[in-house]
Amino acid sequence: MIQLVLMYNTIDSKSSKICSCFGHSDIVITDELKEKLRKCYRTLLEEGFGTFYFGGLSMFDDLCWQVVSELKKEYPQIRRVFCLTDRRHLRPSKRPKDLRDEDFEEFVYLELEFDFYKTRLYFRNVEMIKQSDFVVFYVNKTGRSGAYKAMQFAEKAKKKFVNFGSCQQN
Repeated sequence: MIQLVLMYNTIDSKSSKICSCFGHSDIVITDELKEKLRKCYRTLLEEGFGTFYFGGLSMFDDLCWQVVSELKKEYPQIRRVFCLTDRRHLRPSKRPKDLRDEDFEEFVYLELEFDFYKTRLYFRNVEMIKQSDFVVFYVNKTGRSGAYKAMQFAEKAKKKFVNFGSCQQN
């Protein structure tokens, strides 16, 4: 059987630290927030981070992708990796149209502990956090928010993280 998991198939992703990001779908994007993210990602790059996991299409995730993509001009070793929720999407012909090959260096499917349609996003986020050395959050809300649940998991897993929203930081 062909192994579809492509987690660490490149030299760069093996030799660099991994950072992922999670945030709310709807946020207020300000110049101040953009600058804080630039500073955060630049610091991470200087500390040996080079692989950046993305999995959502929220406003915050998109903002993080934009900042990392801008920094890629200065740091060409950056690897932007999109973590898929469906292994069928490893095939480019089955991938959602808004996930373009030129926007990412790699697409991966992480083996999920539990893969039921309604919980797939949560367990994909859990796997992203497990593999990450650092996590960037934008969490204001609590309760049913997926970003908040991801931050709770990161805290339980004792992962280092920063939150640019109004909730706690670790």
